[in-house]
Amino acid sequence: MAAARLQEISKDENERALLLAQKKFEMDLFTYHDDAREAVETRVNEKWQTVVAEKDAELERLRLEIAELKATHSNQ
Repeated sequence: MAAARLQEISKDENERALLLAQKKFEMDLFTYHDDAREAVETRVNEKWQTVVAEKDAELERLRLEIAELKATHSNQ
């Protein structure tokens, strides 16, 4: 009887260890997924900030060019 009880306890402990290992795997997987998503979002935001800055610089250049053309035509 004691041997059967020890076997049952051992089996329960093995199942518990397996469930804990599975839970750890799932949590690690979610963590890696979240980290990867955050890295992609950061890269996308940086890319868009660069694109916007380039477009802002181009718009400013065009505004200056228009102002110069207006000044040139007003003086003529």
